Amino acid sequence: MLTTTDTTPDTPTDGITLTGPLDTADLRRAAAPLTVLVDDEARTRVGRGRSFFHALRHGEGAGERRIYGADTGFGALVGYAGRADEADQCDNTLAHLGAGQGPDLPQEIVRGALLLRTRSLAQGYSGVSAEVVDRLAAMFATTFSPAVPRYGSVGASGDLIPLAYATQALRGRGHAYLDGHRLPAADALTAAGLTPLALDGRDALALVNGTSVTTAALALAHDTVRAAHRSLTALTCLLADLLGCDPGFLDEDLLRAYGHPGAIDVGARMRYTLTGLTPSGTRPLQEPYSIRCAPQLLGAAEDALRYVDGVVAADLAGVTDNPLFFPGDDLGDGGGGGVCESDGDGGFAAGDGGLADGRACAGKVVHGGNFFGQPAAFAADLLANVTAQLGNLAERQLDLLVDPARNGGLPPMLATAPGAQHGLQGVQLATTAVVAEIRRAATPAGMQSLPTNLHNQDVVPFGTQAALRSYDTAELLGLLCGSLALGLRQAAHVGARRPTASRCGVLLDALTDEIPPVDPDRPLDADVRAAAQLLTGDLL
Repeated sequence: MLTTTDTTPDTPTDGITLTGPLDTADLRRAAAPLTVLVDDEARTRVGRGRSFFHALRHGEGAGERRIYGADTGFGALVGYAGRADEADQCDNTLAHLGAGQGPDLPQEIVRGALLLRTRSLAQGYSGVSAEVVDRLAAMFATTFSPAVPRYGSVGASGDLIPLAYATQALRGRGHAYLDGHRLPAADALTAAGLTPLALDGRDALALVNGTSVTTAALALAHDTVRAAHRSLTALTCLLADLLGCDPGFLDEDLLRAYGHPGAIDVGARMRYTLTGLTPSGTRPLQEPYSIRCAPQLLGAAEDALRYVDGVVAADLAGVTDNPLFFPGDDLGDGGGGGVCESDGDGGFAAGDGGLADGRACAGKVVHGGNFFGQPAAFAADLLANVTAQLGNLAERQLDLLVDPARNGGLPPMLATAPGAQHGLQGVQLATTAVVAEIRRAATPAGMQSLPTNLHNQDVVPFGTQAALRSYDTAELLGLLCGSLALGLRQAAHVGARRPTASRCGVLLDALTDEIPPVDPDRPLDADVRAAAQLLTGDLL
């Protein structure tokens, strides 16, 4: 029977249950020790699903039915018989998928993916054993994290290769991290007080046949880009105030006439932030687009991010596996009401007679494609485009700020003594390099299908590549926001006016408290990171 995980002194008492949907905050929390509770509803669902699978496999007439991965080969070899012994079938599932390459994935992605996998299996549609869900839940109370190579998944039959490495580590094979240290998985399990997973073929296939790595990477990337969007919205306001811009570009009627919900909402947010702004009266009639068109750009990003919101929410709440098992209402009632027979549509339905164990078998097992990561691929590609354009905005605003022809007469590169000092010159060079990297990585992945697996997977979404790319570039966007924030703080030091909008003043004061002025020159890499970190906290 499934049990709740034990709560240790180092484990938070506010645990996560496996009945409701997860959110991105749950994935963030899963990077550290966390209590995952297997509640009564989950116990019931998993037990019913496992009983149904067992009846299909071992009940009367079981040999006449084929269940993918339980008694067959995998992928293109589905037409061949699998291994008769269930433990051997588990090994057969996982061994051939040990072909990943490259550096290990970040541990927050791996543990987030396993939390998603645990929740998906706990919905009861995968036919896994109770022990699998229980052991997975127990892992989260520790710092154990499988070592999973980055490259290998095409996101078409789930994240097969990365999840196979994660599963092998939970069995004590391969490598894992414990307290951030990489070591043999068996040693890490022992040190964490965890018992290695014992699996049959269905358990093993269910663990790998989902898009959990893709979903975790996309959700975390989306959360980071959301934070950067908030940061850029606030930093644009501070830039406009420091330069003394007229706020007419945010006029409510203007943006209502534009008609796009995102721009209307972003404009309202910016007007709120700029409450109390007094224009300097010295700026040009029309600001450069990096200021004047900021509500339109940030608003379009908001509209796009709302689409990604929906995809992420659906993926966090969904079940990704193949096949799926749908037991009928009378399964396990002790009566002999039916036997599983083909319903002619890929499932099994109740027929005449009873199973060998005397229980009813109303329900169906359906072979389909719920492991196909196309929604995440499209969303991640869109997120990459948003990231690139937000990065362009941050870089252009910094360029405006360091240019004495456009920054209201502040010194070039915001240097206190140009020539003897160089101010933000190095930071601007680095932002140019970062923007180029984001642009290079923004090439869409979700339509670059390559057939594989003897054309069994003849269309693939490459959702994993899209999501991991978005995860990487989201982190770079945060650094661009930090670079712009550093520039705004330095502008105030070298002669920009004090903000006239009180909320802009609060933001500038927070940056000033965190970051010393660049006077004299010093390495600024740590300052950029500090500013980026400040913006992701409670300040905004």
